[in-house]
Amino acid sequence: MAPITEVEGRRLALSNLDKVLYPASGFTKGELLHYYATTAGALLAHLYNRPVSFLRFPDGPDGQRFFAKNVPPGTPAWVKTARVPRSEGEVARQILVQDLSTLMWAANLVPEFHTPQWQADRPGDADRLILDLDPGAPADVVQCCEVAVWLRERLAADGLHAYAKTSGSKGLHLLVPLVPTPAREVGAYAKALAAEAEAELPHLVVHRMTRSLRPGKVFVDHSQNSASKTTAAPYTLRARAEPTVSTPVTWDEVAECGRAQDLVFVANDIAARLRHYGDLLGPLINLNRAGRLPPG
Repeated sequence: MAPITEVEGRRLALSNLDKVLYPASGFTKGELLHYYATTAGALLAHLYNRPVSFLRFPDGPDGQRFFAKNVPPGTPAWVKTARVPRSEGEVARQILVQDLSTLMWAANLVPEFHTPQWQADRPGDADRLILDLDPGAPADVVQCCEVAVWLRERLAADGLHAYAKTSGSKGLHLLVPLVPTPAREVGAYAKALAAEAEAELPHLVVHRMTRSLRPGKVFVDHSQNSASKTTAAPYTLRARAEPTVSTPVTWDEVAECGRAQDLVFVANDIAARLRHYGDLLGPLINLNRAGRLPPG
């Protein structure tokens, strides 16, 4: 029998707490649940009102992985959902993780949390722009940081404020808070920006997905601004060899990054960072620095 716990008045069955999910470090499912519970204050703010997709890895990163957008079978009736438009006029329902009880129910499924750049009440109107900086070996996050500094300055020239987080994998994500803007306009701007970065930094940047172009360079992926795409949420654990986290970082950390290990953070690092910095991506939530794309 799975142990029953009560969270915010909801009874939850949390299963397989001793199961090792990350063999390299012995990190267990119980530790995963503890991480999500103790990081909930920051994580929930970034999940709130965004239809969540789950990349589930119930047997650890080396086991089967599957991406789930639809409401999973057996979802409790009290879990909130949202209608989400899909292609060709179809409408589906997806989970909204609005509170701690829903977060812990979802965490028991062993997911990465992925969200779109828009909120449920304005589907397709992005309130953030994202650029996913993905290094092609032998490039790594050090080169991503060089590109990120250039992009930050270029965005600032358009009156836009950029914030950075690790992907929790190999690269870096840049996020820009926006007043709600149609996703197609955000995508067009992001694509043009990525092309400009390649023109200015041809030794370092590629903006096309063609694999043969990417070794030794940073792919500035603008495609996640599409209304149908999602990105790993801030503070989500990732299905990697270690329990790495998509972690907000300071611009000083980006500018001073000298080796890839400098920007690798695991679950046990996050509580201290939150105590020291608070949520470095807070401006994405309160939108007090939300910008508008330049005309044209």
